[in-house]
Amino acid sequence: MKEVIAVVRINMMNQTKQALTDCGVDAFFAHEAQGRGKGFVSPAILEGTVQGHEEAAALLGEKGKLYPKRMITAVVEDKMVPCVVETIINTNQTGMPGDGKIFVLPLGDAVRVRTGETGLKAIS
Repeated sequence: MKEVIAVVRINMMNQTKQALTDCGVDAFFAHEAQGRGKGFVSPAILEGTVQGHEEAAALLGEKGKLYPKRMITAVVEDKMVPCVVETIINTNQTGMPGDGKIFVLPLGDAVRVRTGETGLKAIS
C-alpha cells in the first residue's frame, strides 16, 4: 500500500475528483491547505525596486504570501500508484508555477475501524 498526497490548485479540485474516480480511486480525503513554492523573482521586479518603483517593491513583499490550495490524500494498492500519479498530473498540469506537488509514501498498514479488517481489505 502507498499513500499518495497531492497539493493542487483550488480551481482544479472538481476535475481532479472526477479524474480520480475514473481512474478507480473511489475513496480519498480532501483538505483545505495554504502554501507556497520556492518561487522565482523576476529580474525586472528587482530592477524596479532598485529604481524606487513602489509597485515592484509591493510585488516582492508577496513572496512570503501563502496561497490557498487543496491537499488530496489517497491510500491505494501499489499497482494503482502509476495511474493515480499520472491522472493527477494530466488533470492539473498547466505548465505554470503553482501546478502542485505529488508525494508517494510507503504505508505500513491500514485498519478499518468498523470491522477491524487490516491491510488491503481495509482500503478496498
